Amino acid sequence: MVTLPIYNRDGVEVGSYEIDPAELAPRISKQLLHDAVVMYQANHRQGTFKSKSRHDVAGTTKKMYRQKGTGNARAGSRRSPIRVGGGHAHAKNPRDFSYRLPKKALRAATRMALASRLQDNEVTLIDELAFSQPKTGQVAKILKALKIDGRLLVAVERYDVNLYKSIRNLAQVTVLPVAELNALAVLHPRRLLVTKGAMDALRAKPAPEASATA
Repeated sequence: MVTLPIYNRDGVEVGSYEIDPAELAPRISKQLLHDAVVMYQANHRQGTFKSKSRHDVAGTTKKMYRQKGTGNARAGSRRSPIRVGGGHAHAKNPRDFSYRLPKKALRAATRMALASRLQDNEVTLIDELAFSQPKTGQVAKILKALKIDGRLLVAVERYDVNLYKSIRNLAQVTVLPVAELNALAVLHPRRLLVTKGAMDALRAKPAPEASATA
């Protein structure tokens, strides 16, 4: 069982919150977390690269000189990869690196990542985080009061346009609703700032099946 202090916007402790990481994930599989993170990183690769092969390089295909009698090594076209300005021997072509793991496995990996963050005491809980209008300065003031710096993920119960606009100009700070969390988003930042409502929403979701965490 983990007991998290609940802070308000001024950084003052206003309560406590008890949660068992096993509620989110009965066990943590490092292999599944690794597989999920590699998948998300691969899906971020653009794959828009291209280099010219000997067939794409402009120039004649005429043999440079006769096969024998010159005293030189045998030479073919100037497009040959061994010639300056020739094509690449193993030219790169655009490709799609993306692939998908099963949905159940990805959901289980997300909950495992959250459970591991709780176990490592890398989660800060705040009572609420909402604004009537975008105020980046207020968010920066809240983070300073909570003594949080560096890469940070702010997890909220649902999408809030004012909160999103307040955070988007802060370096290394991202905000996501509970429904859009994934293993990479949870594991990449140094710390998580989670609202009480978001934590309640996470606990309300059913635990992953045993087959997904095997």
